[in-house]
Amino acid sequence: MLTTILVILVVIIAAVLLYAATRPNDFVVSRSASIKAPAEAIFPLINDFRRWPEWSPYEKLDPQMKRTLSGAESGKGAAYAWEGSSKAGKGRMEIAKSVPSSLVSLRLDFEKPFRANNSVDFTLAPSGDSTTVTWATRGGRPFIAKLMGLFMNFDTLIGKDFEAGLDNLRRATER
Repeated sequence: MLTTILVILVVIIAAVLLYAATRPNDFVVSRSASIKAPAEAIFPLINDFRRWPEWSPYEKLDPQMKRTLSGAESGKGAAYAWEGSSKAGKGRMEIAKSVPSSLVSLRLDFEKPFRANNSVDFTLAPSGDSTTVTWATRGGRPFIAKLMGLFMNFDTLIGKDFEAGLDNLRRATER
């Protein structure tokens, strides 16, 4: 009886591990919001890390978080490193591309609580008296992330932060 239970348990664990291995190697999380403000009013808040405390939900994760700005003041080459609690972790981001009032692309490197290298794009598309702002992140999914993804929905977890950030941008820029 015990042998049968152990065999069944091993088969179930093997099946879960095999299924996790078949999951996609990459992920994308994206959210968009229409903001009643010109792109020229929104863009500076994204393109300048000194302005991120005005809208980024990640700024509030750890009030004691150590922040270091380096490189250019804003736009391409501007960099932001942080180190904080287990919620905030440790990492660095740098603006890789900046197209005035339409695109800010970042390289985002996490060190803690796990290592990851992702890309982030903020696109701004004017439409009448509003601007559609899209916040998207992309990256690879190592096996452990694939396995965790069977039990957690990363799109929902990260997406809710993006939605909060876009809502903060709306409040900071709408007239």
